[in-house]
Amino acid sequence: MEQAIREVLEDGYTEPVRDVLWGHVYLSPELAALTETRAFMRLTRIMQLGPAFFTYPGATHTRAAHSIGVYHLARRLAAALARRGGESWMSSRGTLSYLAAALLHDLGHFPYTHSLKELPLKEHEKLSGELILAEPLKSLIGKAGADPYLTAAIVDTSLPVGEEAEPVFYRRLLSGVLDPDKLDYLNRDARYCGVPYGAQDVDFIFRHLYPDRERGFTIDPRGIPSVESVLFAKYLMYRTVYWHRSVRSATAMVKKALLGGLETGVIAPEELYNLDDQGLFYFLASKNYPLGELVSALRDGRLYTAAIELPYNEKEHHVLSDLKKRSFYEERLAREFSRISGKNITPKELIIDLPEPVSFEADLYVQGEEKIFSASSSAFKGGMVAELTKTLRIVRVFIHQRHDFTVNDSQIISAVLNK
Repeated sequence: MEQAIREVLEDGYTEPVRDVLWGHVYLSPELAALTETRAFMRLTRIMQLGPAFFTYPGATHTRAAHSIGVYHLARRLAAALARRGGESWMSSRGTLSYLAAALLHDLGHFPYTHSLKELPLKEHEKLSGELILAEPLKSLIGKAGADPYLTAAIVDTSLPVGEEAEPVFYRRLLSGVLDPDKLDYLNRDARYCGVPYGAQDVDFIFRHLYPDRERGFTIDPRGIPSVESVLFAKYLMYRTVYWHRSVRSATAMVKKALLGGLETGVIAPEELYNLDDQGLFYFLASKNYPLGELVSALRDGRLYTAAIELPYNEKEHHVLSDLKKRSFYEERLAREFSRISGKNITPKELIIDLPEPVSFEADLYVQGEEKIFSASSSAFKGGMVAELTKTLRIVRVFIHQRHDFTVNDSQIISAVLNK
């Protein structure tokens, strides 16, 4: 490893942070200063898994802890790749920008995990980039020896980087099959939820990665089981934790309340961008509109119950991907449920939930076999990965707990969608 990169990755890291997962994580004083800013401190008030604590009481870890973990793994990954030849194109400024990007990648993340996803808002990566390029972070990043614009561009890939190859290299490191983000959140979320599914052997993974200027890194055949482990762990974590029925209910309640506020003008998008978990609840409590009651119920732990659950069918259910159309079908379904039950079920008391598509990246290049992972000797072929994704998506209809009943006839959804 050339002297400059060795110094960048090994020298001057004197500020320890004690992490439950990785033990002592060391930052330079300049990088540690980034964690003391108002923007980063907001992440200490956002739980990584939002409403997952309703089912897994230990899941109260924060976006800040996760961000520090991602930085730690990013530094280890960069060192491993530099030793294997990456130093020939890794500059000191670029490497420090990558480390800063790893530490700050979630700065713009919305509160309450992914409840705000799919809403007509800016992407959180773009918000992160804007915060990185604003003061005081812009100057502090410069003092850390990094380039603020490159740091922002590594996080927000919509920012142009011209013909330079190095920014693309760092983008690939931060986002991919075996990226530091995924390796931290799978391990961390599993630990705090008390489930075994997410645990990954990071030491083994890093031993079998090799730098590639265009791809970020490649893997040798001995590392194939590591990719399989990550893919299956991600599948199990979505199935048991991230998209648990209670988590989906809470997420759907917040999403319905926010969408209603945005559509009626009660809420402006920019009012949501810098809130933390409690700030989101206080903000919505201050708004006087009917759907705000959903958030009050959620805060008291009164989750809507599942009346219908059925596997997602692309041909029949694709119309539900449009949130505005989903509201229209909720009105229809509320009338149908009222007819069946003999009760007055209002559209406010019924939510159709459809998880967004989830990506299982499997395009990592396998050295020795000279193929991408999905075409390699792995059992995880493209069709199998597609099936994993398919089985995760479940259409659910949640209703107010006072109307607690289930509907066994799945044709009701079909009738409402095709009416």
